[in-house]
Amino acid sequence: MKPLVIELEPIEEPVARATAGLKIHRAPRPLSEGALVEDWPTFLGPRRDGHCIERPLATEYGPGGPPLLWELERGQGYAGAVIGAERLVFTHRVVDEVHVDCLDPETGMRYWRFTYPCEYKGQYIDDSGPRATPTIAGELVYVHGVDGELLCLALATGRVVWRRNTTIEFELADSFFGVVSSPLFVGNLLIQNVGAPAGPCVAAFRGDSGELVWGAGGEWGPSCASPVLGMVQSEARLFVIAGGKSRPPTGGLMVVDPVDGTVTCEYPFRSRTFASVNGASPVICGERVFLTAAYGVGSAVLDIDADGAGSERWKERRGLASEFSTPVFENGVVYAINGASGRAGAIQAIDPTTGKELGYRDLAFSATIPDEEGDLEVETSVGAGSLLHADGVFLVLGDTGHLATVRASSGEFELISDANLFHAPETWTPPVVSHGLLYVCQNNPSSIGDTPARLLCYDLRD
Repeated sequence: MKPLVIELEPIEEPVARATAGLKIHRAPRPLSEGALVEDWPTFLGPRRDGHCIERPLATEYGPGGPPLLWELERGQGYAGAVIGAERLVFTHRVVDEVHVDCLDPETGMRYWRFTYPCEYKGQYIDDSGPRATPTIAGELVYVHGVDGELLCLALATGRVVWRRNTTIEFELADSFFGVVSSPLFVGNLLIQNVGAPAGPCVAAFRGDSGELVWGAGGEWGPSCASPVLGMVQSEARLFVIAGGKSRPPTGGLMVVDPVDGTVTCEYPFRSRTFASVNGASPVICGERVFLTAAYGVGSAVLDIDADGAGSERWKERRGLASEFSTPVFENGVVYAINGASGRAGAIQAIDPTTGKELGYRDLAFSATIPDEEGDLEVETSVGAGSLLHADGVFLVLGDTGHLATVRASSGEFELISDANLFHAPETWTPPVVSHGLLYVCQNNPSSIGDTPARLLCYDLRD
């Protein structure tokens, strides 16, 4: 299957349109002398592990939160922003069009926009916008739309280098929420869990041309989790959670050689409930991999040997179960937002070698939110939020827009700062930190107040 190659240039837009919906509040502070910064070119960061190596960062702030630099009205979707080569790429849906916008990361001003039609309608939620976060690799950016439209665009101009539609080519039925998994770039290959009914389950495309290089697996379908690359036993391995809409429900972890697509391990890990998903990506913990899922699945750890085979170290259905928030491995401990019934809205620490719970703290907050009828006092929690480890602390973004800074040590959790950035449901997109700036997606209009769905940029420069 060869991709459709198109030579198109984005339409030049007047400055007024390029700044439509943008509010610039202030310029960012200068970076500190000797500051360590990096790009954030893909889902969950440059190493796809929820870690930001930047420092120093101003992670202590008042009830108003970090300084807001700019905000941009946006359409539907749950995709996150990515940053590379002084460009920010963000995709969202406005009515029946998907917009791929390239912005200046410091100001929100738009360099270019690529637009294509989209007719996808979700079955379980009203939002039918993009779910998969783009990936920047060198001079190219890759976007996988909710309808299967896979685009490779020139980062500088938005010109289409190649495109193909995985839903059409691989004859895919809708898997609950459309395409959710974010593509991963490895070497010169773009890796994705496409989940074709007769295979492949995982596909590798040439990054420069879009040609299919290899396909792996054939039993399990697409999931909501994104592929991860890890060095285990000194070997590079792909870790892919697969499996979605099937009767009976099937799916689990696939360990794959990224060079030729050889599958070295298949480990069933999927709820027996039909209408359920695997959303959290695998977490590499040295020579082990940590898995977690909701809907009665729980968590498990596999030891991975030099051949890429896996053996179960432990599995626990009770306790930690993350619906789609990917945990973070830090200093020998797995930290996660618990999504299990009755324990949701808490941060939890797990010893990956034993499965023992090392610490647990509910994250609930009181917030004052301005409204037309006056300030309202609301109680909120982190819910099904997201974790990001940065400069020695965790930035925790709650699923209604509450931001908290938490320090974890010896099983204890210390709340450093917290602020209500906005109050809107489905704040499920993980936060991003790059070059001292924090990017947060407000995926819905405020449930209290009148703010629209927005992409927001905050200053964490110290």
